Amino acid sequence: MTQVRPYGDTTGDGMVQLSFTLPVPAGPRADGAAVQLANKMGMDPAMVVHSHAIGAGFTFFVVYGSVRHLVDLDAVRVVEREYPLLAPSEVNSALKKLLRRKLVVVGGCIGTDAHTVGIDAIMNIKGFAGEKGLEYYRELRVINLGAQVGVPELVRRARAEKADAVLVSQVVTQRDAHILNTQELSAAFREAMGDRRPLLVAGGPRFDPLMAGELGVDRVFGRGTTPGEVASYLVHAIQERRAA
Repeated sequence: MTQVRPYGDTTGDGMVQLSFTLPVPAGPRADGAAVQLANKMGMDPAMVVHSHAIGAGFTFFVVYGSVRHLVDLDAVRVVEREYPLLAPSEVNSALKKLLRRKLVVVGGCIGTDAHTVGIDAIMNIKGFAGEKGLEYYRELRVINLGAQVGVPELVRRARAEKADAVLVSQVVTQRDAHILNTQELSAAFREAMGDRRPLLVAGGPRFDPLMAGELGVDRVFGRGTTPGEVASYLVHAIQERRAA
């Protein structure tokens, strides 16, 4: 099938569940407002299955209802992984043959972002989802600068360490801070190093992998990315650069 509809109780019934908050005190009027919003979003009929006050003048809702919309799978645009997933031993072997030295990776959270869980999950040896982080790889030299790293500082450190790749994590997204910070990063590296800049990789739960061109980076990873995916990408990207 190339066209599908959400599944709830029976195939093709279009049933979906939606949660949101309205700045309305809890009560029948608030429930009615939630149903009205759901109707305007295309859910008809819609039913409030859960609501509760979350503070003075605010109510949280869970709404269940049916939509008529179809999803055209042929029109879905995503970034498909174009490289194989490699085991740590395969990454080490490939890098040793390619570079005959350790691949240098510098990373951190730029701007005012103090959330290091993402960058630590990828870079620190403890890793994520049962996989060891990049520090575990024998042929990688990893420098994790941590939180709230200024872009000029990151550029200076990357040049000093002769970095092959720079990884940045962004979790804070208010006022599109993750987009603006990453665009500032890519512009700074282009100005400082031109075509000789390292690979630029951005990651975070609110990034869309399709945004790489808009952000000016080589790759964007979204939520759920594992260290093995990043390590495998670095091997692939270095191979591509050396072949160009």
